[in-house]
Amino acid sequence: MRTNFDFAPYRRSTVGFDRLFDLLETGMRSDGLDGYPPFDIARDGEDSYRITVAVAGFRPDEIEVIAQQNQLTIIGKRAEDKDQGEYLHRGIAARPFERRFQLADFIEVRSADFENGLLTIALQRVIPEAMKPRKIEIGGGSTAPERLETHAEKVAQAA
Repeated sequence: MRTNFDFAPYRRSTVGFDRLFDLLETGMRSDGLDGYPPFDIARDGEDSYRITVAVAGFRPDEIEVIAQQNQLTIIGKRAEDKDQGEYLHRGIAARPFERRFQLADFIEVRSADFENGLLTIALQRVIPEAMKPRKIEIGGGSTAPERLETHAEKVAQAA
């Protein structure tokens, strides 16, 4: 099973997103080469995104979500099972994990929800007012600039 995602087709059809694809590829290479836990990244709108992480076997209190500068870290540490009986087969992977995501500039974490074994993190691009484009009005002065009289004109007027 192939766990690496090839961004080449997207690179060919986009302009100016090289840094974004580099960050995604770096994040995929550096975090858990085995791809655990699996996740999806979806775009919900022009400036809103969603990361969904499959964390079956974990409870919400065993997962920690940390947003720091341009990085999102999800850490899962499962509590020890006590009095759960003897397992004949254990197929649900519940090993500890740490998954990191590099976030682009001005991406903020809005919320994190846990439902049916899926952790969903909502992200929003919030561009500060100072960084947004603004229209500059062009002011109109007088139609013709005032003309300064030369010394010769002053003499001619005085005569």
